[in-house]
Amino acid sequence: MTQKEKQVNYVGPFLTMVFLFFIVGFLTTANTQFQGPLREAFLSGVGDLKNTFATLITFSWFLAYPLCGGVGSRWTARYGYKGTLIRSLFIMILGLGCFFLSSWFTVQFPESNLKYGANLIPAGFFIFLLGSFIVGASATILQVVINPYLTACYVKGTQPIQRMAIGGSANSIGTTIAPFFVTGIVFGGLAMEDVQISQLMVPFFSLMAVIGIVVLVLLKLSLPDIQGTKADAGEKLEKSVWSFSHLTLGVIAIFFYVGVEVCIGANINLYAIEQESVNGPFSFFGNDSLTLFGINFAVPALMATLYWGGMLIGRLVGSSLSTIPPRVQLIATTVSATILTLLAIALNNPWLLTAVGLFHSIMWGAIFTLSVNKLGKYTSIASGVFMIGVVGGAILPLLQGMIADAVNGWRWSWFIVIFGELFMLYYALIGSRVKQSAA
Repeated sequence: MTQKEKQVNYVGPFLTMVFLFFIVGFLTTANTQFQGPLREAFLSGVGDLKNTFATLITFSWFLAYPLCGGVGSRWTARYGYKGTLIRSLFIMILGLGCFFLSSWFTVQFPESNLKYGANLIPAGFFIFLLGSFIVGASATILQVVINPYLTACYVKGTQPIQRMAIGGSANSIGTTIAPFFVTGIVFGGLAMEDVQISQLMVPFFSLMAVIGIVVLVLLKLSLPDIQGTKADAGEKLEKSVWSFSHLTLGVIAIFFYVGVEVCIGANINLYAIEQESVNGPFSFFGNDSLTLFGINFAVPALMATLYWGGMLIGRLVGSSLSTIPPRVQLIATTVSATILTLLAIALNNPWLLTAVGLFHSIMWGAIFTLSVNKLGKYTSIASGVFMIGVVGGAILPLLQGMIADAVNGWRWSWFIVIFGELFMLYYALIGSRVKQSAA
């Protein structure tokens, strides 16, 4: 960044990116939390494939990342950061409309089902999957803008990894409250078997209105581009972005990071429900549920909230770690997460997985910062490429659900998380070393 650009006041744009990161986190986790309720409401006729079909909700969302990351890069070059943000939010409204439509269609046409062998799947479920993909596409394009902007925009007294951690903290606030939104607001604290599809319509219509207001506000805000972080429209770049090995390995590292993060965040409630069916309801201060603001929340939802809440705490702490290099942070957190997951498997205890969120909290910022190090005008394109790795959030949870169905339980499926942590440790130690820069 030039001295002239350092004189630009980026505080307003920085706060805008932080707020948009909150929206991405909230909707990402809200989407995954529909797995449990919709498994009961939509998939009662699927038989032994409930877990596999339920994880398709997460798969559809994260499938958008490898397919739409390049779109975000091209739009950034053509329309700039602000124009790309506005277009992505319109896409988000469309996706939320599909969520609304899935509920309306199922209520209006309850007999509209697709047959899969001996199984019956409501057509509305596939409309929900389409909505999940579309909102995931919006989140992808948003992050193509947010990540490099947070890294590059100059805010006095901060370092790039700190700004990423602050944005990540807002993201974690969204992920923390999302499980309560789904179980407490959308489904009114009902037990899984009592969930009604009709309860989806009003909350999603309300979210569409909220995002519409965000678009109107964003249209009036100043959001200057940052020179040196993106190629101009039509500019030919001398090198392939894949020629930077620390970026290529960073994409693989983020594949495993997002995969294991979502495995726990999305599937811990299914693991907890399984444990309840075997061992009886969990006891929480002598009760089977937690009452908050007059609403009852089941313990499985509480576990998901504790996991995402741990990520919030970790990111708040990480935003103050200005003297610890991202490589060191990544080494310490991957080792700690591996140990906790091993203990959870050994003791068959889902509560231990909730603590992993504390260490997952700053991995995204550390991996992204290491991946775009010394990339210059390749940075925005690298951010789009980086989104390809987020497909791990689609593949690993789905693979875990298939493993859980195959071995008739979730306990041993958590080894998939350990494998991912070990690759990230390799990236921190070796793969993130810069062998070629953009200069």
